Amino acid sequence: MVDILHRIGVKGSASAEVFAALTTTEGLAGWWTRDVSGGSGVGEVVAFRFPPVGGFDMRVLESEPGRRVVWEVVDGPPEWVGTRVSWDVRESDGWTVVLFAHSGWAEPVEFMHHCSTKWATFLMSLKGFVESGTGAPAPGDVVVSDWH
Repeated sequence: MVDILHRIGVKGSASAEVFAALTTTEGLAGWWTRDVSGGSGVGEVVAFRFPPVGGFDMRVLESEPGRRVVWEVVDGPPEWVGTRVSWDVRESDGWTVVLFAHSGWAEPVEFMHHCSTKWATFLMSLKGFVESGTGAPAPGDVVVSDWH
């Protein structure tokens, strides 16, 4: 198994704001994709759509306010199904640190390379959204290749 790992810092003590951006449809729509629906409680499924290519559904496995969120991909591209997306949040020296992992990939296929780059752009969108109130969610996200 292989993982995608990233780390960002959000200026200030913003763990509550980061958590809200990861656990509410309004928050997720502000930085990841405008087309998000479903519940955000443990056991509920959140649906993310990225026109025109499709999307995926994530079941919330853990939700610890201000500290940790974990999702399991239950529907979407075959390479994603069964993988987990986790967000660990902590405050440190005037920053809110977000450790991101998309874990459990079966192998490092070309699609994983693409997804790693896209996750990086969306993490920067999350940072902008929390710091300034303006993110770059799909469909207005950064186009990184012919796969979008």
